[in-house]
Amino acid sequence: MKTYELKGYTLVLQHVVFVTAVFEADASQGTQFNLRLTSDIIKFKFAARTDAVLARELLIKAIKEA
Repeated sequence: MKTYELKGYTLVLQHVVFVTAVFEADASQGTQFNLRLTSDIIKFKFAARTDAVLARELLIKAIKEA
């Protein structure tokens, strides 16, 4: 079972259904992307867009390698 650590979560990569694009969060709360698991949705918010893009790219890479 391959896992990935992101902002305090341990994600089981085989349970990831989809990852959204990076977008501006509501109410000026920074930038975010959402991760859909087989049973839940997790919203990852970042103060800087570059941090969100990097985190998403690394997650996608880990999923592809799983």
